[in-house]
Order: sequence, then structure tokens, then C-alpha cells
Amino acid sequence: MSTPAAPVAAHPSVAFRDILSDDGTSVRVWTNDPEGTIDGPTVVLCNGLGTNAYLWPALLDPECGVRVVSWNHRGVGGSERPRNPDHVEIEHFVQDALSVMDHFGIDRAVLMGWSMGVNTMFELALHHPERVAGLFAVAGVPGETFATMLGPLHLPHAVARALTVNVCRVAKYTGWVATPLTQRIPVGPRLVKAITRTGFMFPMPDVELAADGIREFLTTPVDWYAHLALSTSRHTRVPLSRITVPARFVAATYDVLAGARDMATAADRMAEADYHELRGSHFIQVEQPEAVHALLLDFLERVR
Repeated sequence: MSTPAAPVAAHPSVAFRDILSDDGTSVRVWTNDPEGTIDGPTVVLCNGLGTNAYLWPALLDPECGVRVVSWNHRGVGGSERPRNPDHVEIEHFVQDALSVMDHFGIDRAVLMGWSMGVNTMFELALHHPERVAGLFAVAGVPGETFATMLGPLHLPHAVARALTVNVCRVAKYTGWVATPLTQRIPVGPRLVKAITRTGFMFPMPDVELAADGIREFLTTPVDWYAHLALSTSRHTRVPLSRITVPARFVAATYDVLAGARDMATAADRMAEADYHELRGSHFIQVEQPEAVHALLLDFLERVR
């Protein structure tokens, strides 16, 4: 059964439309090029789980030089929940990514992933290598993501996975209680600045846009988000020896949701990969948009 379309904040650099994925699920796609005027390469963004365009400030600059196409995850931001609620594994997100590429007439492109989107893009590259020209990974690992969480605490992978998965299990069965509260949180610059003092996020140049991104994120019911997270937590590590395209890993030193050390070891296992580490949190592209974007442009030039 589908959920009502969630409200999407308006932004002049973002255009939305609805398409059908292969299994008939309606998926809301978006691009940063509403007028078709960006003169630059096209990148397919596999976004962080349940996140949105407003958490990529550099890509919303009309002068960014990169045309981005992406989509909102199933049951998030206007995308429909699938008739089968179990159709929210990484393999289904790969289907959605391919549907997005087909809709925009993209035969082959560089994929960019953030957080759990890194799992999606590596899985796509593994099974559909002919569609992928390169992989740009931001704050994410190619599988076993939950085992790499809480990285700055240097916990054993088994302990980190057990802790984070069980938190999601609790949220899945109690989220119906929390959702009416989370959806009424008054999100604005003051709240964003308060969050940056906790260390979970670091200070950022565009607090207003970050507030839009957090406000949009909180429209997703907590129990559904936890359901998505548990489904994706089962994604195992991709065999990197079978990935032959160029790759770049951009990690954040204090990331508690995707360990920097695990991103570094993933890069080491690939013949054509490099690794860059920036000082920041899991939201490094919000905190240092210019630095991340410069690395993206450099990578696109390298691939081209």
C-alpha cells in the first residue's frame, strides 16, 4: 500500500517528476538542471538513505558544472512505498537507479554515492558494469555498512553492527510513537547550529539550506526509515576485485556512520582507486561543499 506523497521543499535549482521503476513502484526523481542549461558531464547520484537534494549545496549552484540526476528512496519524499514492503533492499535501489538512467536517456555515467548510496552504486557497478564509467564515494563503504559505524570509537565490527542494528529494530517498532513528534520539530538555523555543537555534524557555510534538508528528512515516518535501514543493513560487502572502473573515496575523519578506516582499506583493494580524508562528519558534503566538489570535478576530468 502506498503512502501519500510527502511535501517537497521548493528550490529553483531542483526539478521533480515521477517515473515507474521496473516493479511498478512510482519513484520521484530529481535533477539540478531544470532548464537543461548546465554545460558539463552528467552524474547519477545514489543519495544517502532517506535524504534529499538539499543536503548537496554545491550541486544546487547553477554554476556547478555538473548535471545531476537522482531520486528519492521508496516511501520517502514523494516516492511510493512498494506493494511488497520487503522490496527495499539494495537490489531494488539498483533497479530504481537504472530506471532513472533510462528515463533520462543515460547509457553510461559516473555514479556518485553518499552513505548507503555507496552500497547502491557499487552493487550497480558489479552487476551492470557497462552502465558505469566511474565511482565517486562520499562517506560510505561498499557493503557491511553497519559494521563500520561508530568508527571513531574503534569498536570491533561485530559490536558496532549489533549496536546499530538493534537501535534500528527498536525504532522500527516504536517509531509510530516518535513520528508525530519528529514531524513537528521546528527546524531552522538555530536548531542546525545546536546540532553542530554535538559533534554529530560540524559547522557548515549554508545553514538555511541544511535546515531545508533536515526538515525534508524528518517528513519520513521513523518506523519506515528504520525499516529501510534494517533492509539495507543486510547488504554484504561487494567483491571489489571485480570492479574495474576508476573510483575515488572521500571520507570524513569523525564520521560515526561510515568508518574512514574502512573506506581507506576499500580503496587499497582497488587497482584504480584513490582515497581522500577531510576533517568533518558524515555530512562532509554539507560542511565542506567546495572541497568535496573540487574532488568531484577533478575525478570527472580524470575519468574523461
